Amino acid sequence: MNPILSLQEALKLKEQYPTPFYIYDEKGIIKNLRELLAAFSWNKGFKEYFAVKATPNPAIIKILHKEGCGVDCSSYTELMLAEALGLSGADIFFSSNNTPADEYKYAMKLGARINLDDITHIRFLDNVSGLPQEVCCRYNPGDDFKINNEIMDNPAEAKYGFTYRQLVEGLSELKKRGTKKLGIHAFLASNCLDNDYYPALAEMLFTVAARLKLDQGIELSFVNLSGGIGIPYLPEQKCVDIHYIGEKVREAFTRVLVPAGLENLHIYAEFGRYITGPFGQLITTAIHEKNIYKKYIGVDACAVDLLRPAMYKAYHHISVLGKEELVSDRVYDIVGSLCENNDKFAINRYLPPIDIGDILVIHDAGAHGHAMGYNYNGKLRCAEILKRADGSYELIRRAETPRDYFSTLDIYEMFQNQTDVN
Repeated sequence: MNPILSLQEALKLKEQYPTPFYIYDEKGIIKNLRELLAAFSWNKGFKEYFAVKATPNPAIIKILHKEGCGVDCSSYTELMLAEALGLSGADIFFSSNNTPADEYKYAMKLGARINLDDITHIRFLDNVSGLPQEVCCRYNPGDDFKINNEIMDNPAEAKYGFTYRQLVEGLSELKKRGTKKLGIHAFLASNCLDNDYYPALAEMLFTVAARLKLDQGIELSFVNLSGGIGIPYLPEQKCVDIHYIGEKVREAFTRVLVPAGLENLHIYAEFGRYITGPFGQLITTAIHEKNIYKKYIGVDACAVDLLRPAMYKAYHHISVLGKEELVSDRVYDIVGSLCENNDKFAINRYLPPIDIGDILVIHDAGAHGHAMGYNYNGKLRCAEILKRADGSYELIRRAETPRDYFSTLDIYEMFQNQTDVN
């Protein structure tokens, strides 16, 4: 796990952009994406729809779109972001649940591919805006989903998707109402490092597609395998083998779909975390040391900047810039300043000796990091910076200011024309 910035780079960048801030590695993101696309290049219709919710920054999305990606949107503002970047039609996959009418109207306006989460939404969408020529239905298999006898998930406990019976009924109704292209979708695991997850998911969905054609006369145009492939947050974990995964999905495709006459079926995916997660890091500075019953290092970032450790007790590796070669023989809790005791980036973590002013790197924060930011305690979300492939740096989101925080209170005279305090 290597820092994106050296100590010298971080100190220089900090002069212009105070910590905390996020840094993303354009070169790493592109290389990783190209490996993914190569692994599925055997399918002539393959398309990756980047999950906007993972890293909703226009600069990142532009990089991915230039490489051939579409976007997976799940809300009104994510659709707005796509439109602002000039995306429309087949470049947008709108995959939502419990969806408000206005969001469906907007997706229809943009010509997006729409993924319905419930059978009742067929008539709902038709009444709201009419049905598009291409519709996807999200499938929920209900029983435990197992890989190598290990239970990965229990879909019956999830709020998402159609049952198989509803899938047959819904797809038949869509055909009757004039929809020309039909597809199915499923998402059954999150952050999975088992190389056999995606092939197992693919085989399940391919089997459903073949069964729909052979038993019901319903021929699909595409299958969306969604996301779910994870990244190794722990140092001892290994990256998935994306080429192995792509080959095993190809084998399932050949084994299940080709005999059913579905050799022209297109495959879509919705990776987010896998593409950007390892190539974003939160940079923060040690500002306090506290020694009571434990040793604490207080940093200038907090859970509003990276919620995963507080919410999920998730592990994120931490480096101390300039001290990478020192022995990690001190035990610290690395904490923020929120009035919550779960505001901790690390608990009982072995690290090298940390001094006030040291710069810490919190790794693997490039997805579901800044995106999950919030304003509890009146804290302001930090900036995002892109390290370009040529080594230059670009501010791609400024840090919030007090004016941003009070902007929705401008209904009160006291907060109108609010100025920032330096």
